[in-house]
Formats: sequence, structure tokens, C-alpha cells
Amino acid sequence: MKKAVELSIPSVSGQTLREQVWESLRSAILEGRLSAGQRLGEVDLAEQLGVSRGTVREALRRLQQSGLVVGEDRMGLRVTQQSAEEVVELYEVRGALEALAAVHIVQSPRCDELVDEIEAKLPAFEPGMTLNERLDIDLGFHEALCAASGNTVLLDMWRQLQDRMRVAVLADESDERPRLMDTDYHRPIIAALRSGDSERARHAIVEHMRNSGGVWQKRAQDPRDIVGIE
Repeated sequence: MKKAVELSIPSVSGQTLREQVWESLRSAILEGRLSAGQRLGEVDLAEQLGVSRGTVREALRRLQQSGLVVGEDRMGLRVTQQSAEEVVELYEVRGALEALAAVHIVQSPRCDELVDEIEAKLPAFEPGMTLNERLDIDLGFHEALCAASGNTVLLDMWRQLQDRMRVAVLADESDERPRLMDTDYHRPIIAALRSGDSERARHAIVEHMRNSGGVWQKRAQDPRDIVGIE
């Protein structure tokens, strides 16, 4: 491994040992204690966590499935590094998923009720909140939108992207980041949903994601630009 990292297994009732190891490694990646590009050795991790190599291997495979870890077992695994171009693509995929969710919501006979529930999730931040806490609220709004669509496959696909999006947002050090999580930046989505116009709702989501992805667009022109939590 690249550097010594303090890891521990969280004590969570009902979790299997494999789930606890997965949660420990996932948290270390999302919090930056395991940095982008850092190699992950089964032996070292097993020793630090006091578990078998097999348990660590299963947790790493799950992290591979979510896109947080890449590589081949025999060649060595490492924490994913995302290029700016890949982040732009993530926003494009999110735009497609959330736009479809918006259309489902507008066409639902429960549209007004659903939009009320989504509006209650509009990002609102208290002074002193950490970036991770703000990001939880921001992503919670978008997850609520997908859940309101009633399409469980769509929601599952969105959730599979969530960790990679979290890494990307936390890696963004631009001045634009606070604005992109602001309440007012999300209000046009609510207005479009309330309009009852499916095309307007779809367009509002696509533009929201396009503008967010635009922060990375210029970086995507440089193939050397790799992003991750530092």
C-alpha cells in the first residue's frame, strides 16, 4: 500500500463481517483516507482489519462493482482515478436517468403530491456543515426524485452511480462547487415538475446536469487531468 491508513471495522448491528469490511474500505475511499490511485493489498488490509484475506477480497470485489476500485486481482487493485471526461459522462448518464424520472413524475396522477415530497428535500444547509454533510443532502434530493418515479430499476441504476459521483464532487475544488449544491440552483427542477409539462421537466434536468458537468468540461480536454480525492 502507498501509505499507512488507519482502518477499523464499524460495529453495526445486523451487518455481516464482509459488509463491515466493505463499509470500512468504502468510507476510507470516500473520505480520502485511501486516495485515488492508491494500491490495495489484500494482506495489508486483512492484517489491519483483523480479518481473513478472503473477506477482504469479497469486499474489494463489491467495491469494484460500484466503480470505486479498479484492476485485476493478479495485477493488483487500486482506488479508482476518474478523468474529467469520465466525470462529464457520469453527469450525462445521471441526466438521462433523472430526466426519465421527471417525466414519470409529471405523468403520474399523484404528481402534485410527489413534487411536494421532492420539494421538501430541496438542499438547505446550516452553518458549520461539513462538505460531506452538504453532499449527503444534495444527493438526497436527487435520490428522492428518482424514487418518486416509481421505477425501481431506474432508482437502482442511479444508486450504483452515487459513490462515483460523491468522489467526483469532493474532488472538485473549483469556486463553482458551492453554487452547484445551492437551494436556488435546484428550484428550476421543482418549477418544471409543477408545470405539468413533461418536456419542460425533462429539459430542466438535462440542463441542470449539463451545467454541473460543464465544470469538468474544460478539464476533459486534457487527457492528463485525473481527478480523485486527494
